[in-house]
Amino acid sequence: MSHIEETSPHSSERLSAVTQIKEILESGIHQDIGSLIEDLRPEDLADILESSPPTQRSELWALFEEDYQSDIIQHVDEDIVQSLLGDKSGEEIATVLENVDDDNSADILQQLPADLTQDALDAMDAQDRARVEKLLLYPEDTAGGMMDTDTISLRPDITLDVVLRYLRRHQELPPMTDSVYVVNASDEFVGVLPLSTLLVSDPGLTVREMMVTETKALGAEMSEHDVAATFERYDLVSAPVVDEHNKLLGRITIDDVVDVIIDEADHSILGMAGLAEAEDTFAPIWRTARSRAIWLGANLITAFIAASVIDLFKDTIEKVVALAVLMPIVASMGGVAGSQTLTLVIRNMVQDELFQNNLAWLTRREVAVGLINGCLWALIVAIAASLVFQDTQLGLIIAAALVINLFVAALSGALLPSFLRSIGADPAIAGTVVLTTITDVVGFLSFLGLATIFYA
Repeated sequence: MSHIEETSPHSSERLSAVTQIKEILESGIHQDIGSLIEDLRPEDLADILESSPPTQRSELWALFEEDYQSDIIQHVDEDIVQSLLGDKSGEEIATVLENVDDDNSADILQQLPADLTQDALDAMDAQDRARVEKLLLYPEDTAGGMMDTDTISLRPDITLDVVLRYLRRHQELPPMTDSVYVVNASDEFVGVLPLSTLLVSDPGLTVREMMVTETKALGAEMSEHDVAATFERYDLVSAPVVDEHNKLLGRITIDDVVDVIIDEADHSILGMAGLAEAEDTFAPIWRTARSRAIWLGANLITAFIAASVIDLFKDTIEKVVALAVLMPIVASMGGVAGSQTLTLVIRNMVQDELFQNNLAWLTRREVAVGLINGCLWALIVAIAASLVFQDTQLGLIIAAALVINLFVAALSGALLPSFLRSIGADPAIAGTVVLTTITDVVGFLSFLGLATIFYA
């Protein structure tokens, strides 16, 4: 059953405030927008900052008090952190980060120049600095870099009644706390006690009797991709993180994992176009142009390779002008078919669903699909070319070239990701460029080569 949900008054007011702020910034008229800011949550203001060009972004950021900047900075994309904090001193940055979670503080500091990061750490109080430096020991794309050190741990020999009384002493629990962690006298992780179990169990029972020991802790060196896969596989809300000695270091919550999933999706989508997902949408012109020039140059090289293949058959093209008209069809069909297979394989590779044994099966299937589609469209194109150019032989040539190119495209799309990863290249970024080169070269070579043989 479908139904229409009415927009709540609060939601309408929030959207109206966002629109008004954007209109004020676009108009360039300096007005007091303090009342509008009060109507918005930090997440909404972070979204406005991200969607604003650099000048407007700086104007809006300057309107916030430092304590409010602490709330907002936790929700902005990491790629614009430097534009917001880069001109501040270490002391000012430390003030902004004073009320920011440790894991977010570490992520923010990793986006700043090393000297500015050190100045900010020096300006923090000893306790905060120790916690943040502990997180900075790990790369930001690992479980250790993602974790939050704000955890609640218990000993296994205490009763549930003691646990309840202990938790009630807190003004609030850490966000997204669905369980508390159990450690032994050496702070080694031994299990978890879900809050749902705690609330419905006999208070006289001990933690040891009710804790769950099957839960596996995440190693601090585990990649963020593997962390996300673990959360997805076991439907986790939070998970403990331990060091190499199984000592509890912190925890990772689902909100951090959602960020990883979004980043990986961005990487896959933008990588296909040779763009970096970490790039600010409103980055300066020269910085953007420089980052894109690399892949444009790579594409130019591959274009020259394809052009050199065409040049080999220029005499044949001069004799049969129709070849020049039909050439793009062969290359384009191969490119689309190869991209379909490439995208499918990369997606399964990212989801850790592709292994050596099922890759062989998938490759065979994709090649079979390529041959079936190749024969189908070869027949259609052969009939059309024969009728348009009144040349049955030309129709047969382009049909054979299509079958060959779609076969090679499917095979390349299936095998390229594994090969590129084995040599240290990113399949999402390099795959499209390499595949396009293969399908263009094979398409032109098969079509013009067959034409040369038949028309010679």
